Amino acid sequence: MARRKIIAGNWKMNKTPSEAVALVNELKPLVANDEVDVVFCVPAIDIIPAMEAAKGSNICIGAENMYFEESGAYTGEIAPNMLTDVGVKYVIIGHSERREYFAETDETVNKKVLKAFEHGITPIICCGESLTQREQGITIDWIRQQIKIAFLNVTAQQAATAVIAYEPIWAIGTGKVATTEQAQEVCAAIRECIAQLYDQATADAIRIQYGGSVSAASAPELFAQPDIDGGLVGGASLKADFGKIVNYNK
Repeated sequence: MARRKIIAGNWKMNKTPSEAVALVNELKPLVANDEVDVVFCVPAIDIIPAMEAAKGSNICIGAENMYFEESGAYTGEIAPNMLTDVGVKYVIIGHSERREYFAETDETVNKKVLKAFEHGITPIICCGESLTQREQGITIDWIRQQIKIAFLNVTAQQAATAVIAYEPIWAIGTGKVATTEQAQEVCAAIRECIAQLYDQATADAIRIQYGGSVSAASAPELFAQPDIDGGLVGGASLKADFGKIVNYNK
């Protein structure tokens, strides 16, 4: 089964609302590619203006995070229905920066994943190992654990629609990119893990991205791998170069 590629930009904590509009308008013609899904995951305050700017284009606006409760005394958090009310279809969950700086755990990631599915939002579920973990040879074990807990109580039907982003932490924003072989090896192991948790059909349907210093130069080879279904792109998604990544197949 041919899986449709999904190429998402993670803006992180960058761009004011007015800058977001300018960037969407600049990138709109550059990321036009009807053969792939193009998602810009932007800071919460940028979601509405970015959506307005993206109208009529192939760009889908996503969120960078959300909370696992519907409403209540959670100062500073964003509820899932706040996202769906403005038309958000994707949310990044469990990015390594959220785990490292904001104390997110595999368990809170799982709660967010379940809540996203409940509201019809597609989670982009992040996993990845540190340099120490890779050097100690526990990359696959570590990632299997992250995946298994993230998908706890997720149905096969839901899992098939999820997106998993494999991001080796040592390659995020460092300019170091995992070799194509390293990226493919882990993405294949993730698919195998999903097949064990569910079945082969679910594993064949789920889309797995690679993230970590993806560039216009590295994208074509990475995205040609059998188990890599696109990318979660950080720094390069804020530049015109993102158009070249999206149009890697042209």
